[in-house]
Amino acid sequence: MTPTTFPSFSEEDIRATRPEMKIGLLASLTPEGLPHVTLLSSLMACGEKEMCFGQFTEGTSKKNILLSPKVGFLIMGLDRTLWRGKAIYTRYAKEGPEYDHYNNVPMFRYNAYFGVHTVYYFDLVEHTGRHPLPMGQIIPAALVTMLARTLGRKSRGEAVLNPWTRAFFDKIDNLKFLAWVGADGFPRLVPAIQAQSLDARRIIFSPSVYADELAEIPVGAPLAVFGMALTMEDVLARGVYRGLRRVGGLRVGLVEVDWVYNPMPPVPGQIFPPLELKPVTDF
Repeated sequence: MTPTTFPSFSEEDIRATRPEMKIGLLASLTPEGLPHVTLLSSLMACGEKEMCFGQFTEGTSKKNILLSPKVGFLIMGLDRTLWRGKAIYTRYAKEGPEYDHYNNVPMFRYNAYFGVHTVYYFDLVEHTGRHPLPMGQIIPAALVTMLARTLGRKSRGEAVLNPWTRAFFDKIDNLKFLAWVGADGFPRLVPAIQAQSLDARRIIFSPSVYADELAEIPVGAPLAVFGMALTMEDVLARGVYRGLRRVGGLRVGLVEVDWVYNPMPPVPGQIFPPLELKPVTDF
C-alpha cells in the first residue's frame, strides 16, 4: 500500500524533528541522474512547508542540489519513529534564525574546529507523516536475508565490496536504507535494515518490509544502498537493481554493486572503482 502523504508539517512534526540527536538522510541526484544519499543530522522541518539543514563540512550532496533541486528525505528520531518525503531546494543563507539555532546547539557551539557556515532551505512537496519503524517485520526479514546469504551461491568475480564494507552491511544492528529515482524524478528513500551482502559484488534484501514501495523499483534501475551505525560510521554503495531473484531458494531483491563511496569526514571519497593517485603539482 502506498503511504498516505501530507502537504505540510504540523507543529508537533516541527518540534519532533528539531533535536540534534536524530538521523537525517538526504537523497539527491548526481550530475548523471544517479541516486546519492548523505547523512545530515541537522536536517529538520523549520516551518509548515519548509525544511533545512546546516552545512559544516563540504560534500557531494551540496553540489548535487545546486544542479538538481529535487530531493528525497528521511528523518528518524531516537524513538524509531520517522518521516519520509520529497522536497525542492530553493535557497541558502549565511545568517538568520536557523543559522543562529544551529550554532547554538552544543554540538557546534562548543566545537573548537567547525561550526555551521551555511543553511540550505527546501520547500516541502509531501511527507508520509510520523510513523514507527516496523521492527516486527524487519526482524523476520533480516533472518530470511541472512539465510539466503548463507545458502546462496557466491560470485568469484572482482571484489567490489571490501571486507570492512561487507562486514558493515552484514551487521544486523546497523541501519540500511535504499534510494532510487521515482517516476516523477524525485529520489525515494526506504529503510531496508534487513539488507546484507551476498558476496563481494552483490547486496540482497528480503522484500517483505515496505513491500509495495519496493515493488515500484524498476528492474535495471540504479539503486543506492546506504549503511550506517549509531557510532556515525557510514558507507554508500550503488549498483544495478536486478529485481527479485531466488537466492538459496529464498525470494530476495538483488543489487549488483559497481560503485562504493566513503561519506565520512574528514575526507569523503570514492572507494570503488579505485581512483588513480595523481601527484600534487599546484601548491
